Amino acid sequence: MNQHEFQLKTQSRDAFVDITGKVQQAVEDSGVSHGICLVYCPHTTAGITINENADPDVPKDIMMALDRTYPWEAGYRHAEGNAAAHVKASFMGSSAQVIISEGRLLLGTWQSVFFCEFDGPRNRRVQIKITA
Repeated sequence: MNQHEFQLKTQSRDAFVDITGKVQQAVEDSGVSHGICLVYCPHTTAGITINENADPDVPKDIMMALDRTYPWEAGYRHAEGNAAAHVKASFMGSSAQVIISEGRLLLGTWQSVFFCEFDGPRNRRVQIKITA
């Protein structure tokens, strides 16, 4: 079966974690040379995105923009106190798809797959589905 899952322990509330290597390993383990890789986050206060990883300031800038747009303290009604994390996760999205070509993720030169933590530190799961 070409479905994989791995565990991830995040270190802080607002963090982008590069998971490209783990996703690529799942592709290699699947044996699929041409197809689609779906990366999915089954959590309501975290997300998945693809963006630049050459400059570490890019993920920091994205997080800063999200914090300005969806501040932690903004009079939310959610009793648990983490409404900003839910909103950020909905904005970011829970999944990303990447084309597989010749057994490799077909990412741009500067692109990486990121797990976006908005409510950590937490123990998280990432699910990967690979289809030919």
